[in-house]
Amino acid sequence: MTPLQALPPNPEEESLLAEYYRLATLYLSSGGAGAAGVLVPAPTPEASSQAVAQQPGSGSAKKRRPRSSELVRVSSLSVRDQIYFRDLVRRARITFESLRGILLRDDERAEALGLTGVGGIGAIDRRRVRADLRAAALMGDRDLWLNRDRRIVGPIPGISVGDAFFFRMELCVLGVHGQVQAGIDFLTAGQSASGEPIATSIIVSGGYEDDDDRGDVLVYTGHGGRDPNLHKHCVDQKLEGGNLALERSMAYGIEIRVIRAVKSKRSPVGKVYFYDGLYKVVDFWLDRGKSGFGVYKYKMLRMEGQEAMGSVNFRLAEQLKVNALTYRPTGYLSFDISMGREIMPVALYNDVDDDRDPLLFEYLARPIFPSSAVQGKFAQGGGGCECTDSCSIGCYCAERNGGEFAYDKFGALLRGKPLVYECGPYCRCPPSCPNRVSQKGLQNRLEVFRSRETGWGVRSLDLIKAGTFICEFSGIVLTHQQSEIMSANGDCLVRPSRFPPRWLDWGDVSDVYPEYVAPNNPAVPDLKFSIDVSRARNVACYFSHSCSPNVFVQFVLFDHYNIAYPHLMIFAMENIPPLRELSIDYGMIDEWVGKLTM
Repeated sequence: MTPLQALPPNPEEESLLAEYYRLATLYLSSGGAGAAGVLVPAPTPEASSQAVAQQPGSGSAKKRRPRSSELVRVSSLSVRDQIYFRDLVRRARITFESLRGILLRDDERAEALGLTGVGGIGAIDRRRVRADLRAAALMGDRDLWLNRDRRIVGPIPGISVGDAFFFRMELCVLGVHGQVQAGIDFLTAGQSASGEPIATSIIVSGGYEDDDDRGDVLVYTGHGGRDPNLHKHCVDQKLEGGNLALERSMAYGIEIRVIRAVKSKRSPVGKVYFYDGLYKVVDFWLDRGKSGFGVYKYKMLRMEGQEAMGSVNFRLAEQLKVNALTYRPTGYLSFDISMGREIMPVALYNDVDDDRDPLLFEYLARPIFPSSAVQGKFAQGGGGCECTDSCSIGCYCAERNGGEFAYDKFGALLRGKPLVYECGPYCRCPPSCPNRVSQKGLQNRLEVFRSRETGWGVRSLDLIKAGTFICEFSGIVLTHQQSEIMSANGDCLVRPSRFPPRWLDWGDVSDVYPEYVAPNNPAVPDLKFSIDVSRARNVACYFSHSCSPNVFVQFVLFDHYNIAYPHLMIFAMENIPPLRELSIDYGMIDEWVGKLTM
């Protein structure tokens, strides 16, 4: 396996992260983030294993509890427990990302009004304190950080190998890596029952010049002895702290969680963190480093039987986008089943059997609505906005959305709504208006592939950030009467009314702000139409079903204003790493789900 690309040290994150987090905490204590409220504990399942993830606490904001010194290893989880913990982690991640989005939006408004200071303390400028750090501090003050009650050795319930994280503080919030700045997370000798330090996780970020990362085999350099400005060693390292903890973990055979940082243009901080699974330290030694000083080195081997590393899949996906046949010489049935109808090509890949079923259907990038539903009085719907530049709060389309827009300036969904109004053909704003998102079509390279587990499925070659648009559910839209007739014929019908309202979860920050009142969103009537995908369909029709999905449906209007016939737009519920299958909750499963995935 070729070495991973080295990631240059980030001076801001490596040297100033702890200070920024201190400022974030000071920011909150000055009253810059609003009042605290009462929290409701999450329900506990009937677990057949150790319920090790911490539940959200109750009561007003309080001092963050210290991390526990109790070491536990999670036993095997039942399917029900796996879904529970995955949903628990997803809830925490949604809260974190939603808070970050709200804080960024408030920062923009404050800057526009010239309000950069917080709480009368001139030294604290909101522009100096990153939104991800403030979001983490807010969750910490509400006791919403997970896995604080026990220190987990090995896998974290609800965290899958390959999961992607855009912010280091998110790793702290979830308990994957509890150190704000240090690369080695460990239990100190004073906390350990054995009186010896024990390491539980490391972050490989390329900050040490003596690291040698070959994927399954990693030679990791201990901490200490480095000049904070030059990022080179200036004194010998000592066998203490995290260095001693790694040596003791080797002696006791304790597995180590490894998180890798990889450069990515899709990340707000220029890098993305992948949880790459469990390793064991098999050897360590004191060596003379490249700078001429003594450094401790730890040889670590990845444990067998784990899923593919997220960092490796990320690199493979980047290579596939450049020259797919070099890395997959066989298996491609088409490089674009949309035949140019989508902005981005949709590949078809099958290295399992001879099935070519997706090639037998017409590709329909946009749904075809009944003319009676989208013409006449439904065409203009009162007209569009009169903005000649990008829309802003107070314009007609903002009022349609309950007084606020659904997206941030980067196109990410800020809060799920019963119905989102995007600017459309009757608006005067330009195509660059931030209120035009899902109507622009695919923005990621998707691939329909044959799976041994789920039949036909869909995965992305791009890293998809939580809250971003993926694609639309497309087909021939039928009225209620037409649906009844087609259903009797046994045709494949998608019924929008059966999708669970998972948009309710996205943007919900009630765990932090119980008094937060959602805007007066437009209501959606009972949807009686269906989408016929038996003859024409698009890539969305091959999404697999899951009770714990990573995407959700958001209803959107933009080209007509008949609320009884919204578009079914699909958004990411979490960060979706490259080559991970996209899954959706169809609610009541019709026969067509089995037909599509067989």
